[in-house]
Amino acid sequence: MNDKKTHRDQLYIIGLLNNDSIIIKEIYEKFAPKVIHYICRNSGNEHDANDIIQEVLITIYHQAQKNNFKLTCPFDAYFFLLCKRMWFNVLKKTSKKEVTINEEILSINDDASLLSFETIEFDERQQLFEEMFQKLGNACKDLLKASFTIKSLQEVADKLGVSYAYVRKKKSLCVGKLTKLVQGSPVFKKFKN
Repeated sequence: MNDKKTHRDQLYIIGLLNNDSIIIKEIYEKFAPKVIHYICRNSGNEHDANDIIQEVLITIYHQAQKNNFKLTCPFDAYFFLLCKRMWFNVLKKTSKKEVTINEEILSINDDASLLSFETIEFDERQQLFEEMFQKLGNACKDLLKASFTIKSLQEVADKLGVSYAYVRKKKSLCVGKLTKLVQGSPVFKKFKN
């Protein structure tokens, strides 16, 4: 994707990153009605649609923040496809019967499909990491949280009131345990396939 030209709608991504209220308001005014209409026509209501829109905007924000995200298609197509896929995932989780969605004829290009797939996968990986992180003991969680924000292990040791050697060994053990939890998850196995 790096060799593709950045779309002019990158301004929406930058606006989200900068928490620009004018851009965020524009996103809601221009793109939300289509999502609300779609979800209301497919077993949902306006409240469901607003939840999906909010979740998608947060996901886009996190992906753009961590991965220097570059939009290579119209924001409308990307945003709508993300909302649609997240809504479909909600329906799959909550429905006991097979879910079918009424498809509209859309002119969504390949870039929008690829970008939305990458964003959904990014969100699923983040959720998996968070879920497995919560399974760690408090000592591991505290140590890893400190090491995520403080780059120097000596500073982490000082903050936690322990030795540098302890922090180094304990961090290695905690990362190993977290890795084992993540890799043992059925969700992780899905990513490998």
